[in-house]
Amino acid sequence: MSQLSDPNTWLDQHGDALFRYALLRVRNTTLAEDMVQETLLAALKARVDYAGASSERTWLTGILNHKVIDHFRLTHREQPLAEDLPDDYGISDELFDERGHWMNTPSTWSNPDQAFEQQKFWETLAECVARLPPRLAELFILREVNGLDTEEICKVLDISTTNNAWVMLSRARMQLRQCLEVKWFGR
Repeated sequence: MSQLSDPNTWLDQHGDALFRYALLRVRNTTLAEDMVQETLLAALKARVDYAGASSERTWLTGILNHKVIDHFRLTHREQPLAEDLPDDYGISDELFDERGHWMNTPSTWSNPDQAFEQQKFWETLAECVARLPPRLAELFILREVNGLDTEEICKVLDISTTNNAWVMLSRARMQLRQCLEVKWFGR
């Protein structure tokens, strides 16, 4: 069972990692900074409840994750999907089979494990996520980064049906795939 370090050192020890985590999710520097500050204040109040079952950084990141989800719950309402999608989405029925799997797999990656760990990849991914329409980016982050299930995402983003969420998630993945193939794998 581990113990917490001095709260006066939390910002120095974990501030950068918490900020990067928040920035990737909310895509706003000021908001990310505020969330880190709120996280540290909440942790300071809750430190007596720390059980030591996880590392200090994992515990702080968990608190931050709840702050991010609360932010999305408070600030987003459902927006109806346009009937006619613009052509720039690049969505085609020919890209997916009847089960929703890619018919053409993404370009071959030389070593995905190595690429995944590289800082440049994370910067490129963050840039590609930033290019998504805000609602698609939030949906993608909640699903793929935060690991929320579809029903919870529908509640957080106030989306009426899980089908709408899956359509939006498919759009986000398509755009991210295209962006990553150009900016990361195609270089």
